[in-house]
Amino acid sequence: MSLAAPAPRVLADVIVRPSSRARAFAVDAVLVAAGAAIVAALAQVTIPMWPVPMTGQTLGVLLVGAALGAGRGATSMALYAALALAGLPVVAPQTDGSHITGLALLATPSFGYIVGFVLAAAVVGWLAARRWDRRVPRAIVAFAAGSVAIYAVGLPWLAVVLANLGVAQGDLLATTLSAGLVPFVLGDIVKALVAAALLPLAWKGVRAADAAARD
Repeated sequence: MSLAAPAPRVLADVIVRPSSRARAFAVDAVLVAAGAAIVAALAQVTIPMWPVPMTGQTLGVLLVGAALGAGRGATSMALYAALALAGLPVVAPQTDGSHITGLALLATPSFGYIVGFVLAAAVVGWLAARRWDRRVPRAIVAFAAGSVAIYAVGLPWLAVVLANLGVAQGDLLATTLSAGLVPFVLGDIVKALVAAALLPLAWKGVRAADAAARD
């Protein structure tokens, strides 16, 4: 069964138009794998920080969610998380260049953000299917919502890990926000703006190509 929408609704649906249901399933599989690969590659673009590194992943998550739609986008991010838990070095490297893999990731401060990628891709994909990615102002709102979804999962997860590491309850909220939110706000704004510029530009290219094909 294909995860694609029955009619073109997101960018992937208008760029790739398989001619049969079997081909649609194969195309969906390729798109899901490609989305996971993009985020894995951007995870290697990192500024080491503790407890959560700064990476290019968020930009990839926003673009994948918008381009693939809610179902395929969330599936792609779930695949990415599953590959990390299976032992592949797809997450951001440690300061020494090594990768934490497998079930050990569950105890890391940053894994909650990876779980949040699934929710973020679903949120952005849902909005993209309703044309929120086709004009810059609404695209900014859509991608900001995706970023908020990541923090909605990542920050509580980080708080639990920090508590297990011995951070006092009285200091837990401030420590969580100062370590897991404040350093990333500016970068996330920039990523949302970049994504909000790229997707409408891509749609403009698709419309131009369609118009040229009709001439």
